[in-house]
Amino acid sequence: MLAKYDIDYVIHPHHNKRVDTHRTDDPVEAEDFLMNLLASSARIHSIRHEGVELNKVQSDQMLRVAAERLASRLLGGALGIDNVEVKHRFGLTA
Repeated sequence: MLAKYDIDYVIHPHHNKRVDTHRTDDPVEAEDFLMNLLASSARIHSIRHEGVELNKVQSDQMLRVAAERLASRLLGGALGIDNVEVKHRFGLTA
């Protein structure tokens, strides 16, 4: 059985060429993993759903959600405010 989401990535793209794959059935876990990849400046090669690579709009939407969640977490931590305040002040969802 195929995992619902496959994310191909390279952890240290400047020093490493090996592409790894993260597999999960949970869309929230996939977004969490994308958040961690974005935070670590990893290279994201592709995002697949049920074995089919997402088109540009779909993958961009997943990356946007992950980026907004990451930005929200960083702002909340840096400013010592909760998710509600981050949403009110910056328009970012948690």
